[in-house]
Amino acid sequence: MGVDVQLFDCDFFVVSGHTIFAPTGIGVVFGKADLLDTTPPWQGGGSMIVDMTYEKTIYNVAPARFEAGTGNIADAVGLGAALDYLEPIGMENIARYEHDLLTYATAGLLTVPGLHLIGTACEKASVLSFVLDGFRTEDVGKALNQEGIAVRAGHHCAQPILRRFGDALIAALQRVQAGRGHRGL
Repeated sequence: MGVDVQLFDCDFFVVSGHTIFAPTGIGVVFGKADLLDTTPPWQGGGSMIVDMTYEKTIYNVAPARFEAGTGNIADAVGLGAALDYLEPIGMENIARYEHDLLTYATAGLLTVPGLHLIGTACEKASVLSFVLDGFRTEDVGKALNQEGIAVRAGHHCAQPILRRFGDALIAALQRVQAGRGHRGL
């Protein structure tokens, strides 16, 4: 989907390149200029430094202040090619097509006994998450892989947040089940 960072007045906005057909390992970071120019770099070297002495370092302005060493040139070219590919198609056309696929896939998945969709908001992104009664997500992923269907299964590199909210969800559901939860349910 298209995003207007000025409309959202966000301080930072991050996009993973692989979500728009670019190579993995590349992405985009938008940040407000005043924040970027006051954020300290986490690496050093190259043209990110204006001047350096033993006493202090003067960093370049953003984005150069974050460009230590040789950039990821090949993947940056791939990111540019992905954007060039998407632009003439139009983000609104892509969003409409993805929504149609989501509607089609949702209807189909709802016919599978024991399958539970996770996240069913009307304006959700075109991603389907589900669990299947009696199976671990990793086992479902492996079985689908053997059928030639690629899915992501497991914790998606988000274990800390899954632990935090997963535990909160489980505890809240246990309280609700025991009759100690919110009275409005």
